[in-house]
Amino acid sequence: MTDHGPGGATVFIGQKPTMTYVFQVVSQLNSGAGPVVVKARGNAIGKAVDVVEVVRRRFLEGEVSIGTIAIDTERLVNREGRDANVSSIAIPLSRIGPRAAGTAPPAPPSHP
Repeated sequence: MTDHGPGGATVFIGQKPTMTYVFQVVSQLNSGAGPVVVKARGNAIGKAVDVVEVVRRRFLEGEVSIGTIAIDTERLVNREGRDANVSSIAIPLSRIGPRAAGTAPPAPPSHP
């Protein structure tokens, strides 16, 4: 699932195959969205890390930077109705390499 927040997008990691999320992240980065935040909770945290690594090492090598990673613990009610602590992670990715199609070129340097 992708959520378009102000100035960027969020990809929530769930039960789908890893490559589904990789293509979502790459698509968002190529469309000029940024930063794209990969979010996951509980057992999906490992898959979120895998998604980020595949994006930056196989699809957009040298073109993506990882921002400040946020980790947290959320209190949720589990299926049995009891409170449970669930870990969460948010990994922001920004495009730093060759510009994505449809974006403006960088401004030329100014000389004093």
